[in-house]
Amino acid sequence: MKVQILGSGCAKCKLLEKNAREAVAELALEAEVVKVSDIESIMAMGVMSTPALAIDGVVKSSGRVLSKDQITAFLVQ
Repeated sequence: MKVQILGSGCAKCKLLEKNAREAVAELALEAEVVKVSDIESIMAMGVMSTPALAIDGVVKSSGRVLSKDQITAFLVQ
C-alpha cells in the first residue's frame, strides 16, 4: 500500500503527514508513506487544493487536514 501526502510542506501538510504515519503505525500496516511536494505531480493527480491524501494513487481528500481516525477509516476500506 502506498499512502501519499500531497502538499508544499506547509504546517497543514506536515500535520496531515503526521496523522497518516500515526494511522499506518496504529494499524501495523505494511504501507509506504510518501510526501509529494512537486506541484506538477500534485496537479497531475487532479488536486487543486492542498493538503491532500491519496492511497494507492487514488485521491481520498483534498483541501483539509484529516484526523488520524479519518485516515484510519480510509486505510481499512
